[in-house]
Amino acid sequence: QVQLVESGGGSVQAGGSLRLSCAASGYTSRFNCMGWFRQAPGKEREGVAAIYTTGGAIYYAGSVKGRFTISLDNTENTVYLQMNSLKPEDTAMYYCAAEFGPCGSGSDYWGQGTQVTVSS
Repeated sequence: QVQLVESGGGSVQAGGSLRLSCAASGYTSRFNCMGWFRQAPGKEREGVAAIYTTGGAIYYAGSVKGRFTISLDNTENTVYLQMNSLKPEDTAMYYCAAEFGPCGSGSDYWGQGTQVTVSS
C-alpha cells in the first residue's frame, strides 16, 4: 500500500519561506517521478515542480522558477519543496504526487495535501 504524507505547510507573510516535505511509503522503488502540485480556491490544479527519482531532470512551473527548489532524499523516500520569496498568489493547497511513468504522464498516487497561506 503506497502512501504519500505531506507536511510543512502553514501561514507566512509575503517574502517568507516554507519547506514542504512528502514522505512516501510502500512500493516507492517503482516511482519514476515525484512532484508537487497546487490548487487555489476556484482555480485548476497546476504542476509546481517535478523530479526524476533516479536523479537528473527537474522541472518547475514558470511562476515559481528561481524561488522554489525541489529535492529528493532517496534514503528517506522523501521529496521536499523549499519555497522562498513567497507571494500571496502562492496561497494554495499543495499536493505531493508520484508517477510510475515519466514526469507528466499522469500521477498514480497523491497525498492528502498541506495548506500554504501567504499574506501580504
